[in-house]
Amino acid sequence: MEDAERVAASLTAWLGTVTFEDRDADQVTDLLVQSALAWGAAQGWRVYRRARSVAQLPPPYADRHSWVDVGIARQGLPPIVVEVDQSDRKRTLEKLQAEAAQGRVALWLRWGTGPFHHPPAPVCLVAYQVTARKDATGRRTFGTPAAERPAPVHSGVELGDADQGDLFAS
Repeated sequence: MEDAERVAASLTAWLGTVTFEDRDADQVTDLLVQSALAWGAAQGWRVYRRARSVAQLPPPYADRHSWVDVGIARQGLPPIVVEVDQSDRKRTLEKLQAEAAQGRVALWLRWGTGPFHHPPAPVCLVAYQVTARKDATGRRTFGTPAAERPAPVHSGVELGDADQGDLFAS
């Protein structure tokens, strides 16, 4: 579990550098999948988009396998699988639990306005907070929160000790 937590923290830190504005849900998901692939490649690992999952599809497709958004092979370490979702999908959790049962590090990259509920171990949550708004056409778009700005510098006058003349002096 220590490896999974370290890997999740590393991906979380990587995603902290990803910023965007006015993207629709599909564009955000695609950007986060691409970011997870870039993160894995930057570690020197082999990365795969849409890797075959160990989880089978439900009937009537039970003879077929599902896919994970990102598969990562690491030399001498368990593979990593990453699923990217805006919603809290039961099927995704089941797929990631099946991956973890086969010895893979299972990361659920959840994005949205939150709150995000932690999945049961051994699946690790990688939360990515965004803001949502409607654009001029009424379409819902997403962006990264604005960076925190420092408070403005004030005059230094203690208002409790000030009289009206002090407050309006120039």
